[in-house]
Amino acid sequence: MAVLLDGNRIASEIRSELVLEVAELVKKGVRPGLAAILVGDDPASKVYVASKTKTCEALGIYSETHHLSAFTTASELLELIARLNDSEEIDGILVQMPLPPQINADEILQAVSPQKDVDGFHPENVGRLALKQPRFIPCTPAGIMELLKRSGIAVSEKRAVVLGRSRIVGLPLSLLLLHANATVTICHSRTPALADICRQADLLVAAIGKPAFVTEELIKPGAVVIDVGINRLSDRQQVMKFFADDDRRLDGFDKRGFTLIGDVDPRGVAAASAYTPVPGGVGPLTIAMLMKNTVLSAQRRIKDKYSLLAST
Repeated sequence: MAVLLDGNRIASEIRSELVLEVAELVKKGVRPGLAAILVGDDPASKVYVASKTKTCEALGIYSETHHLSAFTTASELLELIARLNDSEEIDGILVQMPLPPQINADEILQAVSPQKDVDGFHPENVGRLALKQPRFIPCTPAGIMELLKRSGIAVSEKRAVVLGRSRIVGLPLSLLLLHANATVTICHSRTPALADICRQADLLVAAIGKPAFVTEELIKPGAVVIDVGINRLSDRQQVMKFFADDDRRLDGFDKRGFTLIGDVDPRGVAAASAYTPVPGGVGPLTIAMLMKNTVLSAQRRIKDKYSLLAST
């Protein structure tokens, strides 16, 4: 029977460690600070930012949220980022995606100081990751690597297949797996013989945003399956297709009018040796690693402060 990889449990472990690290920093006169920028009224983005703010509070991290109008101009947003870059209270800057169409996301992400880019999206930080000299590792890939490590799942010398090549998950995760001595194949919408490639994977990561795309036919018996997808199902017939035997899931659907499903068909993981559920798998680790990056940034700030004092 496949082992369920509990992301909630591991995220809780990481948060417990961070509470101690934050307390140690506060003793030294530095309180980690995270600024979140939300442009517009996207409901999912509001939920994500609120969750991050709540986690900051629980860990003792200072946080501030800048909620801007959907009609905000690029120059106004750049002005705010410049102020946050200069703020001594802020160690990490998070620009919640998506941004309104009048704003170029690449321009905004490049405006964030690489030293405060706790999402790890700045070109400088992407380049450092590629060279195995990371400053900040993107949160979801970092969370996946922590999940594997703390679950005792070896990566070295394994065949890893990553479905998806996004800058947020697929590409950075592929680099991390490569640095950990896995043999990595990246698949995407134009990959021929996709099923054949997936069936060779000892570690299969699904990050393509297609509900239940990965079926049992794509999973090698005994493989570890990491499901990064978070997709909403709001049609009861679809929900019954995947969760007919899951009374708890059906009750939740009846109460909320939707349920979540990953990129992996939940009926297809029986042959796997281990897998991440949706929800409760990769998702909780993403926020935990954002907090970890913020604390890491504060630790670097205090190190730089002491180095400066020592040199004067």
